[in-house]
Amino acid sequence: MAKDKTQDEDFIAPLKRLLTGVVILCLIGIFILWRIDSPRVERFRAQVIDTVVPSFDWAMAPVTGAVNLVRDFQSYRRIVEQNQELRRELQQMKAWKEAALQLEQENARLLDLNNVRLDPRLTYVTGVVMADSGSPFRQSVLLNVGHRDGIVDGWATMDGIGLVGRISGVGRNTARVILLTDTSSRIPAIIPRSGQTAIVMGDNTAAPLVSFLESPEKVRPGDRVVSSGDGGVFPAGLLIGQVAQDPGGRLRVRLAADYERLEYLRVLRNPGTQAITDHGALIAPAEGETTEPDLPQDALEAIND
Repeated sequence: MAKDKTQDEDFIAPLKRLLTGVVILCLIGIFILWRIDSPRVERFRAQVIDTVVPSFDWAMAPVTGAVNLVRDFQSYRRIVEQNQELRRELQQMKAWKEAALQLEQENARLLDLNNVRLDPRLTYVTGVVMADSGSPFRQSVLLNVGHRDGIVDGWATMDGIGLVGRISGVGRNTARVILLTDTSSRIPAIIPRSGQTAIVMGDNTAAPLVSFLESPEKVRPGDRVVSSGDGGVFPAGLLIGQVAQDPGGRLRVRLAADYERLEYLRVLRNPGTQAITDHGALIAPAEGETTEPDLPQDALEAIND
């Protein structure tokens, strides 16, 4: 049997109207009651509030929790934003710190160059290392000074502490420096403690060999090695390094120059350096020249007799 919907609608509609009217009347009554200024009504209102409000704490708990949750979320968002800002500032501080460290290191190296005590007769030109062309077969660097600065082949170069190498090849604006570690490097040296002369020979390692010692037993690890000035190419007294002994028992030089950070080099002007123009003359005399030593006249007469 089908249910008659019209009867339900006829029953529900008046009920809705009745309930709406009751609610409206209750609201009007509450409004009027709350507006009355009578002391009795005031006491009644206070009693109602004291009775009803404490019992509504459980109902207000979700609202209070929701409000606290919103506040916590806003606080968390502010913390996240502050954290991101602090991270950005930290990155900037790291960049500034790195720049400050680089400037400090550069300043220290320049101070080292200025504090090196050299022969007062020696003047110098400071150049910047432009490129490192080191390889397993050649150890050299390029400087940004050349003919325009009066650079000459054969002049010694130093960093803030020790000897680095010699000029080998000069252009107008650049010059090549052959390092002491290069296989073509041969530097006359002396060990001041024992007075032993030697040759510091590069072999493409970080510690060149000490060769041609007259009395190796007189040399001990830790002895200072300086240039001897023999041959008139290098000035005497330039610090090269300290003697060390490798596992094979060979004597080497632990270089004083910091080869890890070659950024500035001092090129020493040596007015007393003899210009080398004919490399063959270093090995054999030119045609027409005699190899006999210049002896005193008395010695020649004694030989002839």
